[in-house]
Amino acid sequence: MSKVISKSAIDWSKVQRVLVVRLRSIGDTVLSTPSLIALKRFLPDAQIDVLLEDWVAPVLDGFDAVDNVLTVSRNDKKSRLETALKIRRNKYDVAFNLHGGTTATLFVRASGAKYRVGFASYQYNFLYTHLAPSPLEFWKTVHAHSAEQQLALLGFVGVPVEDKPKSRLTVTQKEKAEIDLFLHVYGIDEEKIALIHPVAAFDTKQWATENFAKIIDYLASSGIFSVVVATPKEENVMKELSEITSAIFHGFTDLTLPEITALASKAKIFIGNDSGIAHIAAAVNTPSVVIFGSSNINHWRPWTNAPHEIVYEKMPCQPCAGYFCKEFAEPECIKRVSVESVIEAMEKVLVDKTNDEKLN
Repeated sequence: MSKVISKSAIDWSKVQRVLVVRLRSIGDTVLSTPSLIALKRFLPDAQIDVLLEDWVAPVLDGFDAVDNVLTVSRNDKKSRLETALKIRRNKYDVAFNLHGGTTATLFVRASGAKYRVGFASYQYNFLYTHLAPSPLEFWKTVHAHSAEQQLALLGFVGVPVEDKPKSRLTVTQKEKAEIDLFLHVYGIDEEKIALIHPVAAFDTKQWATENFAKIIDYLASSGIFSVVVATPKEENVMKELSEITSAIFHGFTDLTLPEITALASKAKIFIGNDSGIAHIAAAVNTPSVVIFGSSNINHWRPWTNAPHEIVYEKMPCQPCAGYFCKEFAEPECIKRVSVESVIEAMEKVLVDKTNDEKLN
């Protein structure tokens, strides 16, 4: 295995403050939790802080493997400057860039940390003191999950990560109480809830709404009540679902990330597209069925020990960047996933969940 290119070894016995930079999305944030868990386990008495974008930061509310969640606003120069100054004042000993983007690199450099750790493939890598080779070299594999990539960066500089901690989120008491109240008011049995997420960032990742309607109908026929989540901008999908499905379901477009986490923890099963919400469900050990289109399954599958199934249609052009389909008039990778294959996966996951409960 190649060694980290560095000016000096990290003396972990003298490390008191660590900064982890992980900008971007919900899924990226959830999949950073294994690295945060590994760091806190390795340095229980050190201050472990993480820098996130402000809109996604609430997903780590109550998370016990970090001491402080720092935030920065996207595309806000004033916020970037204020955050950089705050980071500088905190006098970190070590700063990790789990993201790799230019903005993240600038924050790592602004920290003034004695040890600044990133991958050799990063742009402006001369701003780091420690550069790690490919994570594939660390794990000795041909593929690496996003969580494994981040863990490898820590592992290269001596943090024990070989057990590959799974993603984990905390359900806060306030949000748990709110979800319990909702279930009570609507008379919903919390043992019979399915969490449905029928939207995605790109068309190449979004299974047809009419297919989700059939899934909701199937669940209802099995005595399972569907709760559907989306954002206010995706209200049209919720409306279309209500017009197509013959079953009663409850739709939310205004839940906070901690509320979605609490709701996911109550669900018997999650069914949805590859998305940040799928990773939230996995991080609270909810059995899941995740429908993939253009995404890289090896990189983005649920990082959990809970029962889960991936449903996709294998195609020569899959995976791709997913911004649009380059091969067909419409994204066939997601369109060709059948309702029958999703139902089959759901049944398997529910059987696996039942068997796990019997063993425990």
